[in-house]
Amino acid sequence: MATYMRNPHALVSTDWLAAHLDDPQLRVFDCSTVLEFEEGGKRPYRVVNCLREHDAGHIPRAGIFDLQADFSEEDSPYGMTLSSPERVAAAFERCGVGNESHVVLYSRRSPSWATRFWWMLRWLGFDNASVLDGGFEKWSAEGRLLSTEPCSYPASNLTVNLRPEIFVGKKEVLAAIEDPDTCLVNALGRDVFSGENPRYGRPGRIPGSVSVPQVELLDQDNHAFLAPERIAEAFKAVRADEAARHITYCGGGIFATVDAFWLHQLGYDHVAVYENSMSEWGPDPSLPIEAD
Repeated sequence: MATYMRNPHALVSTDWLAAHLDDPQLRVFDCSTVLEFEEGGKRPYRVVNCLREHDAGHIPRAGIFDLQADFSEEDSPYGMTLSSPERVAAAFERCGVGNESHVVLYSRRSPSWATRFWWMLRWLGFDNASVLDGGFEKWSAEGRLLSTEPCSYPASNLTVNLRPEIFVGKKEVLAAIEDPDTCLVNALGRDVFSGENPRYGRPGRIPGSVSVPQVELLDQDNHAFLAPERIAEAFKAVRADEAARHITYCGGGIFATVDAFWLHQLGYDHVAVYENSMSEWGPDPSLPIEAD
């Protein structure tokens, strides 16, 4: 029996996108972003858009999102901190996202940039968004058409019906450590989870959390997601399926959206992403941490 997926249209194939590129309500966006880790900076890493790569070749009709410049708080000590609903909604509107749009999101190297924007749109109450399975790599590997023409959509109007509960802060996470009904899910690599890699200051993880690395939910040969059945098994393997509530986290609230996307699609109703994640938690000695 196939695994239940809450909204099958939330994940579209390259075949589907190729067949629908001329749909007038379609809005395609390249969400790609690069993190450049730097020693001694005011943040754990620099957040860089991928405009140069995008200009060199992108999926036809694709605009581009700049996560840090247009959607994040510039004065935050952490990279990519979500800005206010008003500012985020206005940025989407300027890019052409409106109430009647069907938004398709893709990214390069990792689907997490696309799922981050998918989760942000859901936060605003917009549900007609899809992630391109396999992203730019799969589209390109299949020899599909690429464009170097700039694309922009006319500005539109987006109604906000905020779901504030799907992003949480450190207070909610701290309370969740002692809550047997909440499962904290770490989407980072296993070396960071174990404490072997001290990338975020103090080595280790939030106490009691389980490890479901987002990269392990992908087919490494074609960059597409594994079958929903296999992804469901990854969460069951750490007993995440037994919890009534889930909070996913990573380094800065990006990889965590891959796990959150799938938990939501697999039918779990109370899923949140810890905004700022280990970029905030790791360096703070007042917050508990554990390692292998």
